[in-house]
Amino acid sequence: MTDMKVNAVEPDGKTAALLTGAQFMDAYSVVIDAALDARHAAEKVLGRAPRWIRALMALRDHFIASFGLKTARSVRHASANRIGIFPVLSETSQRIVAGLNDRHLDFRVVIDVASAGVGCRVTATTVVLTHNLLGRVYLAIILPFHRLIVRSMLRQIAD
Repeated sequence: MTDMKVNAVEPDGKTAALLTGAQFMDAYSVVIDAALDARHAAEKVLGRAPRWIRALMALRDHFIASFGLKTARSVRHASANRIGIFPVLSETSQRIVAGLNDRHLDFRVVIDVASAGVGCRVTATTVVLTHNLLGRVYLAIILPFHRLIVRSMLRQIAD
């Protein structure tokens, strides 16, 4: 098995165009020994979350519901074409773009795959456009968790 080190990388400049004016964008990447298309990579990364992440999401949903924002449960029921809780917005064999728009912010999660020797490089990029003070506060609160969650989710790709 390839070293499963997840590295922060410079986000692809084309990805920023998904949400013009976005205030936040980051990307993490891992190289694996297998060759995957974007759908299969996204299913491994986004399709299931470790228990500690599910617990954080439940806590998040509890608090944001009182603000009239979309919860993971409501999103899950809103879209038939999704991976995990994320509605798929566009898909090619090299890229899946998932995400949603809400009152406080819009976000995109992009899973890109590219050949890397005998395997592939899988990159997860997050792009966020906030709309108001609630969106900016929410983003500031979740960012430390976001970084841990994305790295943890990318490590699942070896499973």
